[in-house]
Amino acid sequence: MLEKTYRPAEVEEKHYRLWEEAGAFTADVRSNAVPYTIMMPPPNVTGSLHMGHALTFTLQDVLVRYNRMRGRDALWQPGTDHAGIATQMVVERNLAKEGVARHDLGRDRFIDKVWEWKAESGGTITRQLRRLGASPDWARERFTMDEGLNRAVRKVFVDLHRQGLIYRDKRLVNWDPKMHTAISDLEVEQREIKGNLWHFRYPLEGEPDRFIVVATTRPETMLGDTAVAVHPEDERYKDLIGRNVVLPLVGRLIPIVGDEYADPETGSGAVKITPAHDFNDFEVGKRAGVAAINIMDRDARLNENVPEPYRGLDRYEARKRVVADLEALELVEKIEPHTHMVPHGDRSGVAIEPWLTDQWYVDAATLAKPAIEAVETGRTVFVPRSWENTYFEWMRNIQPWCISRQIWWGHQIPAWYAPDGSVFVEETEEAAHAAARARFGEDVALTRDADVLDTWFSSALWPFSTLGWPEETPELARYYPSDVLVTGFDIIFFWVARMMMMGLHFMGDVPFRTVYIHALVRDERGQKMSKSKGNIIDPLDLINEYGTDALRFTLAAMAAQGRDIKLAVNRVEGYRNFATKLWNAARYCQMNGCVPVAGFAPTGLTQTVNRWIVGELAETAGKVAEAIDAYKFNEAAGALYQFTWGTFCDWYLEFTKPILNGTDEAAQAETRATTAWVLDEILHLLHPLMPFITEELWEQLSAERTGKLISADWPEHGAALQDPAARDEMNWVVRLISSVRSMRSEMNVPPSAQIALLLKDAGPETLRRLDTHRDLILRMARLESVAPLEGAVPKSAVQAVLGETTLILPLEGIVDLAKERARLTKEIQKLDGEITKTEAKLGNEQFVAKAPEEVIEEQRERLDAAKQARDKLRAALAMLGA
Repeated sequence: MLEKTYRPAEVEEKHYRLWEEAGAFTADVRSNAVPYTIMMPPPNVTGSLHMGHALTFTLQDVLVRYNRMRGRDALWQPGTDHAGIATQMVVERNLAKEGVARHDLGRDRFIDKVWEWKAESGGTITRQLRRLGASPDWARERFTMDEGLNRAVRKVFVDLHRQGLIYRDKRLVNWDPKMHTAISDLEVEQREIKGNLWHFRYPLEGEPDRFIVVATTRPETMLGDTAVAVHPEDERYKDLIGRNVVLPLVGRLIPIVGDEYADPETGSGAVKITPAHDFNDFEVGKRAGVAAINIMDRDARLNENVPEPYRGLDRYEARKRVVADLEALELVEKIEPHTHMVPHGDRSGVAIEPWLTDQWYVDAATLAKPAIEAVETGRTVFVPRSWENTYFEWMRNIQPWCISRQIWWGHQIPAWYAPDGSVFVEETEEAAHAAARARFGEDVALTRDADVLDTWFSSALWPFSTLGWPEETPELARYYPSDVLVTGFDIIFFWVARMMMMGLHFMGDVPFRTVYIHALVRDERGQKMSKSKGNIIDPLDLINEYGTDALRFTLAAMAAQGRDIKLAVNRVEGYRNFATKLWNAARYCQMNGCVPVAGFAPTGLTQTVNRWIVGELAETAGKVAEAIDAYKFNEAAGALYQFTWGTFCDWYLEFTKPILNGTDEAAQAETRATTAWVLDEILHLLHPLMPFITEELWEQLSAERTGKLISADWPEHGAALQDPAARDEMNWVVRLISSVRSMRSEMNVPPSAQIALLLKDAGPETLRRLDTHRDLILRMARLESVAPLEGAVPKSAVQAVLGETTLILPLEGIVDLAKERARLTKEIQKLDGEITKTEAKLGNEQFVAKAPEEVIEEQRERLDAAKQARDKLRAALAMLGA
């Protein structure tokens, strides 16, 4: 017998262990079944489960479990990313506690320490994924630094270099002065800073009393200016294009150039150009053919390319000195307070410096062309389709991809340098020495490039490197390309696009047929979760409090395409209650002898209520499958919730109580078997979303059953189980009872009051249904009697329409209808006032322009809720004939 209370923690640990022991997650490369492949976005080895992970991996697991049950050979390929900068920082912090720096150890010993940390502490995220119920093929788990993937990375680098698609160049990068490395845009966070906008006068050559005024938020960079740009059509400056200004404090002559980057409507219309320290200026400088002068070192201190007084100064000290010196020369036009966004390293927390340095680059524009075409022609489809525009916009304007990083942990670049600067790019050091001998005719000393590759470079190979490439493995032949990638919109550029480029280039095919882009999980007010706001919700806390199934169902139920998830803890609590409802329903069935009957087929049933529930179940199964196939997880969850809690628990189990308590043994046997069968089917349908409670109930509801629910077949029922007559009849009963309950509630009829129901214009079929189900209707609608109307409609009655029939509830002596009219009218007027006020606020252009997005959305939701409440009250007032 089932325990009275469902205890998720006990059930979850037990079943996950049993699934793993039974090999329930294992893909079979020798299977004749159709393969189904999902590549797990590899979480950082340093990571802990956060709400974004919880959403991503829940949705992937729903897809994998569903397709596994449908007979597909499902491979969910797991693994973790070595997370170069993040992991190096973790290990360096640990060493610092011992008073040791990585440079004290040297590169090789430091790397050994990282591997030691990985062995001891790097499995946190995969253990947490198990708690979430994720069911990948753990035996195939990969790591982006394992030897197989290391070989794949080296081969890709060498091949692309030989094809001219990887090269070394001097360009601007996001430079982290604390970490001493280039970082990707994804590792940069924009912070709002209250600073100043300084307006400086640059004297015109030959006319020291005439100036061009430029504005900057970084005065120290003016020491590296090599031009001033104005718009070619700006009448104020057209005659000055081609002339020079004298760069203050430096004395260098720099040209005035015409470039459309300069906006005549912004500031003075003149822009200082510092190509070595601003990404936009770098492009202007290239167009204008002016020099790029790097004035900073790796610590963001000013270097030898600036005048003596500023050399060695930190950038912020230099800023103060530059401003003071320009003020002394009376070259400061004005200083304005200015709030602007400043990029910071997300790991180091320091302001990023655009810095001109030698790095390795991928010719992304060339690789992007086939990847663009693949989406244009539908070989890969984005869901929702709108994200294709985001993909195209970036891919069609793609810049060279900087792939080198100045850290130690990662895939070291397979390039060796000879004393004369010659570079040898080979997969191994032995091959590099052989190439050097071939060039020089003798052995020469080679020095390996100290940089490592951007983490995104190795993860771009994930869909095929994890399957054994460059070896032609059976797994590669069977599971590539994958069926779907499930990920967030924030890494379309960094990961999705790069996998597309690499997959097409090296495999000749797209890495996935579908890219499902899920939304962001925000807090209940719609704000992005962050430590600074203190609004982070830990999924493990929710699992501990409400159970894994409740969290998974919540995330699926809220995963509407194109809409961010506003996660409130009470939503998770609500779906915990859903799990409890399912448990209690199963316990009720068990206590009433509704246990699975071997060989039972839900056809030829004699009881209308049983034919009805079987048809409703079959329809629900179709809806759920259709929704999951279309990645409409919220619709699948909604259909399951509505059928399980509403149709099955609240209606069917109540409808069948008279049969189970009656004397017709044949009807009892049929109803018990039908109830058990429908409950079993519910467990099948719910399993992908709520794997733990469904597996436990599956196990406990039949001692004779062998096998596990995770490996059972997905319910697929055709039209044979549909009985339109039974559906129409029982749904009429449901609507009748619901209408009476609604009228009672809206009119504040006391629950204990037994009242009469009159039916006006009831046809023969309605009267037959009424006679057949009279006892059910009386009991469940709490009625004293129900009968056709004879004569006029009584005074003090409320009415509602059901089909051709008008339902009439006489309430004289039970409810003061005049008082109810007054109450409803007052509530409607109150809501009208609230609606008017909110509409005015949303119609205020200043409010909409200045208010945070989440505040505006909150006001819109408040408006919608008020309108719905008003409509409901108006309908209630209409029932009173007002």
